[in-house]
Amino acid sequence: MTGPRTGPAPKRLGLPPLSEYLPGSPAGRLFALATLTSSFGTGLFLAGATVFFTTAAGLTHVQLGAGLGIAAFVGLVATIPLGGLADRAGARNVLIGAMLWRALCFTALAFVQGPVAFTVAASCQAVAQNATGPLTQALVGGIAGDGDRVRLMAVVRTVRNIGFSLGALAATPMLLIDDIWINRGVLIGNAAAFAVSALLMLRLRAPGPVKAPAFRNPFAAFRAVRDGRYLTLAGLNSVLTLHMTLLAVGLPLWVTSHDSAPDALVPILVLVNTVLAVVLQVPFAKGVTDPRTGVRALRRAGLALAGCAAVLAVPVDTKASLAIAAALAACVLLTAGELWQAAGAWELSYTYAPEDRRNVYLSVFSLGFAVQDMAGPLLITAVVLVQGPPGWLGLAALFAVASLLPGLVVRRLKPPAAEPVSPAAVTGA
Repeated sequence: MTGPRTGPAPKRLGLPPLSEYLPGSPAGRLFALATLTSSFGTGLFLAGATVFFTTAAGLTHVQLGAGLGIAAFVGLVATIPLGGLADRAGARNVLIGAMLWRALCFTALAFVQGPVAFTVAASCQAVAQNATGPLTQALVGGIAGDGDRVRLMAVVRTVRNIGFSLGALAATPMLLIDDIWINRGVLIGNAAAFAVSALLMLRLRAPGPVKAPAFRNPFAAFRAVRDGRYLTLAGLNSVLTLHMTLLAVGLPLWVTSHDSAPDALVPILVLVNTVLAVVLQVPFAKGVTDPRTGVRALRRAGLALAGCAAVLAVPVDTKASLAIAAALAACVLLTAGELWQAAGAWELSYTYAPEDRRNVYLSVFSLGFAVQDMAGPLLITAVVLVQGPPGWLGLAALFAVASLLPGLVVRRLKPPAAEPVSPAAVTGA
């Protein structure tokens, strides 16, 4: 007869309790509600904007694509100057201003006619759009403690995905009715959502900005980031953000280029990714609380993405069941890489950004996403359509290498104190 067990109780497997998916502070809950509101509007826009612009606004597909490309470039250029402004005025204040500005721009987009008016309005909107991510990260860092910062970012990202889905569902019946004002409601509803989100954030109490250098002009902020190691880390992270293009371009092209894989599999893969991201982002981010765990998260992200690419290199032309299984396995690995990449990037980009210019540094780090948006589709298309299985294996090797290098870079970084800015950067010379 054995005595009672005295060792530690075994850990239970499964998802964390519902409380882990909720912000732990009133400020966090208020910000999550504001995020849900704005992302609901974005879901409306993403679901219905293309249809509206190519019908009611009279744009051709070429004009729409060209206008969006110009707007994306304008938003890219504006990201760092807005980060510099946030270091002076505070992330909360600039983010509120960005929300209100976007509300005005989306209202204007609901009434544009022709490519010139569309490009101007879309570019004005993009000025604030690209800055929203780094401003959000800086604001979350201010209202959450060090140990809870990444978890709160995970909660915010989960809430955002839920808002996107709800907004897209709400847009569906509006698009089934051929009425100009109902179709405009997709954009006007998005504008209203941003305005309400801004009003909610007015109630948010956040720490004031640390005194930062007074840049003579906004573009002098480009010279505020001089740490090559931080820039290298941002570049490596941009390689890992290729998961976005893999989901949007790589997997659909892989499915459509294999006769044994039904085209109807594409929306199923997107649904699998969305559901897993909503359910698992918080658990994946929970253990990321310091640079060591941040590096580990990026390493796991790279290895998961390498596994995804390797699976897609497997010949599957003979059996539909094998093709479907490979696509689903690749989607699961891709999603795991996405969740680990996000958590690791949140921790490392914030920790190694100087406090007095944190918004500028985070803005620079976020440019890796824009680089991925521009270069990713070309790279993935070449891998899928030109190289085939050897290309997928080469991509797997790229991800594997990218998983190892962040640790080497972080070893040379130290959590920085406030750095002096050179007179040239201050004066804009």
